[in-house]
Amino acid sequence: MLEPSNNDQLPAIPGKRYFTIGEVSDLCDVKPHVLRYWEQEFPQLKPVKRRGNRRYYQRQDVLMIRQIRSLLYEQGYTIGGARQQLTDGASGEQATHYHQLIRQMIVELEDVLDVLRA
Repeated sequence: MLEPSNNDQLPAIPGKRYFTIGEVSDLCDVKPHVLRYWEQEFPQLKPVKRRGNRRYYQRQDVLMIRQIRSLLYEQGYTIGGARQQLTDGASGEQATHYHQLIRQMIVELEDVLDVLRA
């Protein structure tokens, strides 16, 4: 579902296990209050909540947020339409999701290669 042209504009996802809401906001170019709202609207989006009700997002959450962002902002879906697309289009989305993961890994491996060459 993610548009390749748009994803190139977003920063690469670092190889961390958990991300704070501020980090996810920067990685996905979405404000924190929008992320909190999307948690209510999209059942697929469930960050881990820890002490003090702090949200910690995992890599698959960040990818899901980028997918939701693409559906809403680039493809013009409404919240309900995007929710339906995520629910109904699971099989076609998986291929796109895997394609996104592979592209992300390539970018990260190229970064590692640049560090090793330096």
